[in-house]
Amino acid sequence: MYFPLGISDFSLLLAVVAVILLVTSELLFSLPEYASRIPLDKNVLRLAALGCGLGFLVTVVMRILGYG
Repeated sequence: MYFPLGISDFSLLLAVVAVILLVTSELLFSLPEYASRIPLDKNVLRLAALGCGLGFLVTVVMRILGYG
């Protein structure tokens, strides 16, 4: 069975998601009066962003080493 997304597509998706999550978490940390009205755990959001960033780095290393 052929998977329609390649490693470069998945890498791009992870990079975009990581940037969006990091910008959102930084905005929530910098605006505490606005963030108090949003029921969202900021630390979990930051960890998810870092996880996506780490996944992006893993896919980049995979492409460099020739696995993708």
